[in-house]
Amino acid sequence: MKEKNSPRVEKAIEIAKQAHEGQFRKTGEPYIVHPLAVKKILEEWHMDEDTIIAGILHDTVEDTDLTLEDIRKEFGDSVSFLVNGVTKISTARTGMRDIDSYLPETKDNFLRLLIALGDDIRVLIIKLADRLHNLRTLSALPPDKQRKIAKESLEVFAPLADRLNMGRLRVEMADIAFKYVDPKRYDYLKELIEKHNESAEKSLKKIEKEVSDALRKEKIDFELAGRVKSVYSLHRKLAKHNQNMGEIYDLTALRVIVDDITDCYLTLGIIHSLYTPMGGRIKDYIAVPKQNGYQSLHTTVITKDKKIVEFQIRTKEMHEFAEHGLAASFYYNEQKVTENYKKGKIEHLPTNLLWITELQMTAAKLREGKKVDLRKLKINLFADKIFVYTPKGDIIDLPKGALPLDFAYRLHSEIGDHVIGVKINGKMSNLNRKLEQGDIVEILTSKNQVPNSSWLSKILTSHARQKLTRALNAANREPAEKPKKSSRKKQKRS
Repeated sequence: MKEKNSPRVEKAIEIAKQAHEGQFRKTGEPYIVHPLAVKKILEEWHMDEDTIIAGILHDTVEDTDLTLEDIRKEFGDSVSFLVNGVTKISTARTGMRDIDSYLPETKDNFLRLLIALGDDIRVLIIKLADRLHNLRTLSALPPDKQRKIAKESLEVFAPLADRLNMGRLRVEMADIAFKYVDPKRYDYLKELIEKHNESAEKSLKKIEKEVSDALRKEKIDFELAGRVKSVYSLHRKLAKHNQNMGEIYDLTALRVIVDDITDCYLTLGIIHSLYTPMGGRIKDYIAVPKQNGYQSLHTTVITKDKKIVEFQIRTKEMHEFAEHGLAASFYYNEQKVTENYKKGKIEHLPTNLLWITELQMTAAKLREGKKVDLRKLKINLFADKIFVYTPKGDIIDLPKGALPLDFAYRLHSEIGDHVIGVKINGKMSNLNRKLEQGDIVEILTSKNQVPNSSWLSKILTSHARQKLTRALNAANREPAEKPKKSSRKKQKRS
C-alpha cells in the first residue's frame, strides 16, 4: 500500500505545481513530473522529510518566481538552506563548458560547487537524485546536450556516488551516461554481456541449486541471486587488462546475503568445499573494506564443469550499505533523532566517509576567506582519477591507468594525431608507460607523423579511442599522396 504524504509534503507538492504551472520538460511532460520523480527517488533512499520537501522544491528558486524567503516562511530554515544549496550547484556548473581540464574559470565554478556540498551533505543527495532522473530522460535532449550531461555525470557525479558508496546509483548513472558518451562501445559490450549470460544461464542455475542445498544442510539462512555485470564496469575492467576478455572472471557472478559475519566466512568455506578456488582471487573486503567503505567477501571458483564463477558474500547490512551507501536507511535511522542530522552534520562518521568532514571544513575556511589547496581536495574526492600537469602547469584529470596518448588527445586532436614521443618529469619515456599522480607530461609531435592503428593498444580512455578511430578512418578515405620532400624533420613541443 502506498504511504500517504504528510501535510507538509502535500503542501510542498501544491506549491511546486503552482510555481511550475505552464512549464514543460523537453519530453513534453508538465515540469512538475521532474520534482515528483526526485521526491520518489529520495523516498526510496529513505531520506528525511526536509530533504524530500527540498527535493520537490529544488528548481523553484532558479526557474520560477518563488524565493528562498517564501520557502523559509512556509517550511523553515532547513528546507530553505537545502534548496539554496542545490541552486548553488546549478550556478557553479554554469561556465563549466569543458570539464576535461580545470581552467581558471572552471576552477572557480568547481570551487563553488564544493562549497555548496560542504555546507550540508544532503544537498549532494538531492542533486544526485535530480541528476539520476535527468539521465533517465536524457533521450529527449539534443545530442550536444546529451553528451555534455552524460560526460559530466560520468566524470563528476558517478564518482561522487561511488565515494558515498551508493553502488546501485553509481552503476545506473555510469551505464546511462556511457551509452551517450561512447554509444558504439556501449552497444558492443552490452551485447557481449547478454550473450555470455545467455550461454551461462543453464550452468548458473545448476550452481545455484548446489550452493543452496549445501547452505540449507548447514542451516544457514541466506538469499542467493545472480549479479549482472554493468557495461561501464566491464569497459573499465577491460581497460585494466589490455582488452583481454580472458582476464575477466566476474561476468558470471552470484551474490549470497546472510545474517551475520560468522555466516559470511562459513559460506565461503562451504563454497570452497564444493568448487576449486582460483589462486589470488579471494578478497576479504570485510576485514579490510574498500576506500568507500564497501564490505564483502569475494571469491572466484572453478566448477566441476570447468565454469568460472565469482561469488560475493555479505550480510544484509553490508548489502544495504553497498547499494545505498550514505543514504542507506539502516545508517541514517540512527542519525535522524539528532540535531546534527537535521543540520546535515553526521555524527560518528565511519573512516571511509571522513572526506565529508574535510569538505565541510574546507567550506568553512573558504567562507572565512582563508586559502585552501583545492587541488589536493579534488584528488581526495575523485580517488579513481589521477591529476597530471602540462609543462605550463595546467592540470589535466585522467582515469587511473591512463597513458601518454590519452593525455595527448585530451589536450587536442591535432596533438594526439602527431605524437612521436613523450617526456615524463623531464625524461624521455615511451607510450606504454602508465601515467601517475602528479606527473609532468610533455608531448613531442611532428607534422610528418600520422596516426597508427597500433596506437589503439596504447590508449585507455574512450575519448582518445574515438579521436584516434576518427583520424584512422579519415586517413583511409583520403587518396594516397606522394610524400613531400623536406630538408629536415621539424619537432614541436606542447
